[in-house]
Amino acid sequence: MREYRLFIGGEFVDSASGRTFDVVTPRDGSHIAHVAEAGAEDVHRAVAAARKAADHGPWPTMSQPERASRIMRLYELLMAEQSELSDLEAQDTGQTIRVSNLFGVPYGNEFWRFTAELYPKVELIEPVPAYGFPTPAWEFTLLEPHGVVGGITPWNVPYIENSWFLAPALATGNTVVLKPSPETPLTAMETARIAAESDLFPPGVLNVVPGGVEPGQTLVEDPGVDMIHFTGSTETGKRIMQLASGTLKKITLELGGKSPNILLDDADLDMAIPGSLWAVYLHSGQICQAGTRLFVPASLYDEVVARLVEATEGMTLGDPMDYGSDLGPLLNRRQLETVERYVQLGLDEGAKLLTGGQRVTEGVPEGGYYFEPTIFGEVDNGMKIAQEEIFGPVLAVIRYDSVDDAIRMANESIYGLAGAVWSRDVNRAVNVARRLKTGTIWVNDFHLIGPHAPFGGYKQSGIGREHGIWGLRENLQTKYVRVSQEATRDQKFWFQVLGL
Repeated sequence: MREYRLFIGGEFVDSASGRTFDVVTPRDGSHIAHVAEAGAEDVHRAVAAARKAADHGPWPTMSQPERASRIMRLYELLMAEQSELSDLEAQDTGQTIRVSNLFGVPYGNEFWRFTAELYPKVELIEPVPAYGFPTPAWEFTLLEPHGVVGGITPWNVPYIENSWFLAPALATGNTVVLKPSPETPLTAMETARIAAESDLFPPGVLNVVPGGVEPGQTLVEDPGVDMIHFTGSTETGKRIMQLASGTLKKITLELGGKSPNILLDDADLDMAIPGSLWAVYLHSGQICQAGTRLFVPASLYDEVVARLVEATEGMTLGDPMDYGSDLGPLLNRRQLETVERYVQLGLDEGAKLLTGGQRVTEGVPEGGYYFEPTIFGEVDNGMKIAQEEIFGPVLAVIRYDSVDDAIRMANESIYGLAGAVWSRDVNRAVNVARRLKTGTIWVNDFHLIGPHAPFGGYKQSGIGREHGIWGLRENLQTKYVRVSQEATRDQKFWFQVLGL
């Protein structure tokens, strides 16, 4: 069994309380790691180390190329261990080894590489256009790191989410305290190990403190933290906003979703149907932007539903470590029971269960948390299964009569994270995309989020943006510098105003 300690100030240390927790694999419920559990005292220690590194260490004052070269070197080291990281991520999260090998870990690594290449090109000094009022001046802005940035990342795709947080925060000169989920902390701890062995980061620049509610709340409230990035549920995001208000920290939030996926009547169904299953069943639906609401025109409804069911029933639910598995288990018993509860709610509200809807115990590893890929038809957009985030392999198919109806229903949600439109007419699809109130829209695709493009939500799906220049700027603050150009005291605006 693997053993991990907290990573604070450049060293692996025990928690102050001595508490530990066991990490359980969703594959079969067995214990796969023993991890030190951070408490409030540990978080304060980590923040103090990060504060010292931010205020007195060399990291924030390094040149852009120097920091970028270190980020690139870490990318190379992560790539060298990509196969092992993929195996560990699959065991820890239950995502299939195929997803982890082809998507999860390589995808996360790409964000390190892109950030290392982009950051040296960012202009940190920008002139302010001359205006001449109230007096002439030489004016410019400086982009500077916030200082200490705390990151609270979720359990579903931890390697990707940790990369999304760490790469831009570190590249821009911040020091960081990462609190990964206690459910799936292993690749975060491995990243800390690889970074520690590389000696790329001065002590205190990178700190990792896995744990639950207590360390997360402490991190948000600690006055030594300048900024918080959180990815997770909308309800927890609201609580973080409240806690962060005590010290007026900057926050970025990437929260829940109930993403609409709209098939127009000219969609290429040979592409749109498997694309819609990819939208909802990636990692068994445990993805914030999953396309869980499928809007289908009435003229195509029967054909689309029949083909969806046939394709879904041909998918393989099984051991995530088996390369032949299309879907793996849910995270834990709690998540399994949540999905079961929503299936029952769907039935109670009058939706028609077309396929799935049951937990699976045969043909899968004993003790795991497996649930059939599930499709509901005859769903009303007001039903709970169409409005609430289930975070499981449950698709709600909603019939519509006109495109205006589809757009209206798609927008009738507290969420606005992502969505998609499928059509052979790209201009028509883009016109629909313009009317959808979400932060990301795919046309004839789903889930693909490049490191070069912004990602974030409308409405209760979040605040701020990740990735690309947008994500880098979130990790920087703007300082305005004004150099007076008046040659004499009498020319000063304030000299005349005060009558001096």
